[in-house]
Amino acid sequence: MNSSGFILLDKPSGISSRAAGGRIARMFGAKTFGHVGTLDPMASGLLVIALGEATKVIPYLDETATKEYEFSIQWGIRTDTDDITGKILEQNENIPTEKQIHTVCESLIGEIWQTPPSYSAVHVGGRRAYQLARAGKSFEIPARKITIYDLKFINNSKFIVRCSPGTYIRSLARDIAAKCETIAACDSIRRTHTNGFDIKNAVRLDFLENLFNNSGRAGINNYLQPPDFGLGDIPVWNLNETDAKLFQNGGFIRDAKRETRNAKLLRVYHNDKFIGIGFIEDCILKPNRVINI
Repeated sequence: MNSSGFILLDKPSGISSRAAGGRIARMFGAKTFGHVGTLDPMASGLLVIALGEATKVIPYLDETATKEYEFSIQWGIRTDTDDITGKILEQNENIPTEKQIHTVCESLIGEIWQTPPSYSAVHVGGRRAYQLARAGKSFEIPARKITIYDLKFINNSKFIVRCSPGTYIRSLARDIAAKCETIAACDSIRRTHTNGFDIKNAVRLDFLENLFNNSGRAGINNYLQPPDFGLGDIPVWNLNETDAKLFQNGGFIRDAKRETRNAKLLRVYHNDKFIGIGFIEDCILKPNRVINI
């Protein structure tokens, strides 16, 4: 049976993104899998899992799309990971007023510079930052420019943020506290929107596993989205049978009428079947990724 496609997963807290993807892949019998972006083990929420041939489509999903998170912080604590799973480095009893917090949130909206956490997957000198941190090495992570589109303080210690890709919520919590002249660490992070997908369409891991244990693949297949899921902004080009076979074998297809679409990505189909991603160059359709399902 076909094991290629996407699962919009509501990842639970306490499991890594890779481990969650592995459990999904085993249920669907997929030999390969990947995920679009990563959630910390502590974090929960929307994680897009690609299975089989759908892994080839990951680079074509909108990487610039806005992400949205709900998060909460614990005031008066600083840890080495910037969340409550880390080693406590400092504590105080300085809790800011609601007015201070609202003012700081407003000041962070827009383009800002952010330094990722020491325990992160950022590369530093060819190694992951968390590897260096675990080894007790001293290192610096360069700040990077991100965009905060909206940042709302809800109540007590809860926030909602809309932000650009590459934003670290743990760092944002740390920076909010610093601007409030205190310290804080994240105690919950939940992603609700990413790459144009919304948490309301996601399925829980325990629900899928229970369904699989009771009904097998037949019970969970309805939650597998097709490999072209999420590519709606890329124009479509349909091929006849002869050209489709040529495309799937890596061949080029000439079409002079398409010269105005030079180098533009296209979703390529034959009889409504998605067969890959191509582009036009010098009036010729060339395959970029071929999908074999």
